[in-house]
Amino acid sequence: MIKKSGIGLAALTLALMTTALPARADFWSDAGAKYKGVVLHGVTESTPPSNYIKDVLAPEFEKKTGIKVEIETTSWDQMYDKAIKDMEAKTGIYDMIYIEQDIIYAYLARNFLVDITKSLKDDPSLKSPDYDESHYTTFANYFKNADGDIFGTPMEAFIKVYLYRTDLFNDPKIQEAFKKETGKDLKPAVTHEDYTEIAEFFTKYGKDNGLDLWGTTAQAHTGHPASWYEFFESIAPTFGVFNWGVDASKNYAASVENGGTMNSAESKAAMKYWLHLRDIAPPESAASTWTEVGTTFAAGRVAQGLVYGENAAWIASDAEKSKVVGNVGVALPPTEAKVLEDVKAGKGYLGYYDGGAFGLPVTSKNKEASLLFLQFIGQDSVQPDWAVAAPRITNTATYDDPKIVDMDKKLNGYYSMLKNDGKLFAGAPPYPFHAQVREATAPIFYKILLGEIPSDEGLDQMAAAAEAELKNLGYRK
Repeated sequence: MIKKSGIGLAALTLALMTTALPARADFWSDAGAKYKGVVLHGVTESTPPSNYIKDVLAPEFEKKTGIKVEIETTSWDQMYDKAIKDMEAKTGIYDMIYIEQDIIYAYLARNFLVDITKSLKDDPSLKSPDYDESHYTTFANYFKNADGDIFGTPMEAFIKVYLYRTDLFNDPKIQEAFKKETGKDLKPAVTHEDYTEIAEFFTKYGKDNGLDLWGTTAQAHTGHPASWYEFFESIAPTFGVFNWGVDASKNYAASVENGGTMNSAESKAAMKYWLHLRDIAPPESAASTWTEVGTTFAAGRVAQGLVYGENAAWIASDAEKSKVVGNVGVALPPTEAKVLEDVKAGKGYLGYYDGGAFGLPVTSKNKEASLLFLQFIGQDSVQPDWAVAAPRITNTATYDDPKIVDMDKKLNGYYSMLKNDGKLFAGAPPYPFHAQVREATAPIFYKILLGEIPSDEGLDQMAAAAEAELKNLGYRK
């Protein structure tokens, strides 16, 4: 009797509580209720990580919150053009924009972006209990201001690695032929000399055997910034030319005469090395940007190449897109011997640590709903499947997830390399004049690629053009 009364009292109490308090299914449905029906618009580059946001995360977020997210994925140049024009004109078309690591400094200088850290502190009702900025890898530091506040949710973070075909490198007949021709064992290159030798061997091997096979890739488009970036972010550093050869500590000098390294002997050697590789690469290399290099490798047309890590997973595991599944090895880019020693000692970097974030423009008309979405894609829980679909890691916990540990085996240690050797790579220098210097020097760079000007003379002209532009912008006194 007493027990029965107790149950009745408890049920009554529960009923009263249920009536008095609003339903709280979870944070996302509660926080999103106020913004149900809002449509957020985002623009980003068409990359594997961005496509995952559009195809998977945005629909999941809408299901949980009732807030619809429309992500526009487009070309790299269109992505920039649309986002910058929208923010300059203050039209408020976009609620989220892709912020590439190298452009963040220019955006911060122009006060384009909302301070995410401060916004969530100012309105705790928007702060998800499952979102924590301290869970990001150190790559998130590229998207912070001097106070440590974050201005973008990291969504890409990967290194540009050296991929090679294990089926070719491990073939006894090919090993024997390489040994006969070079006197050396065939193994992944460590130095530029090794890499060149292997590239020349396989290009000749492909020709002699009637195969669509060349010795290397080259991101060497003759009229697209991708080639400019390949040289200054991936090739020049391996010869010891860092920060594009511009030295901020020496009055932003670019020329050797004034203390810069853009036209140094090392830079000129790097250019000759790269141009030679371009000349023995597949014919499409002169029209290849960052995406086409990946597709060339996936088509089985090259033995080795420098490829952005975001493409490594599908190249190694997606049989519908790649002909080299199960035959992809991963290694650090080849360097000059002394450069690798210096990099390991903390002097310089080995290559490009690429990536980006989703930022919130101050011109957005839906800032609160956008802050919810930016936290949603920054949670630990959504990261593992995202990292399997597109090999990018932004949260430290992702490395230990069983799905990533398993995928790491399929990728021959790509994630382990990112975790253990990521410190050897670096993003772009924190220059707010990034685009201006690139545009001032790129026309000369393209003339070098087209053979319209000797490479040494071209680099001399580029260094002078960079310094002139920096003087015009007021950086160089």
